[in-house]
Amino acid sequence: MFVSSVKEGVKKGMETTWMLAKVIIPVYFVVTFLQYTPAIDWIAEIFKPVMAIFNLPGEAAIILVIGNFLNLFAAIAAIKAIALTPAEITIISVMLSFSHALLVETAVTKKLGMSVSKVIAIRVGLAIIAGFVLGRVGAIL
Repeated sequence: MFVSSVKEGVKKGMETTWMLAKVIIPVYFVVTFLQYTPAIDWIAEIFKPVMAIFNLPGEAAIILVIGNFLNLFAAIAAIKAIALTPAEITIISVMLSFSHALLVETAVTKKLGMSVSKVIAIRVGLAIIAGFVLGRVGAIL
């Protein structure tokens, strides 16, 4: 019984690792590749004023978009590919804890009969408020 449980656990672990790798590795390589092109600089410059509200660099917009439209694992890959301070990673992580995977979770919300627009407004609103507050706290420290 113990051996079969271990085998099943290893099998499930490998399946989960493969599932996550299919998301994380491509995102990491795409973001890393973009760093060697002018694209990251363009994106950073465009979003610099908005990200400054949260005391984040412009590049952080890429992570927030990936995390909001894909999932947290993709956002983690993007965080790894972009050099950020621990404080910046904390701000992004808390923001994404409120508003990650909006497309998938909005579909679930709709199936549950909840107001999609209200749920998105609350989740994104909380992410913005948390990012603003943490950005101010980080600026003070």
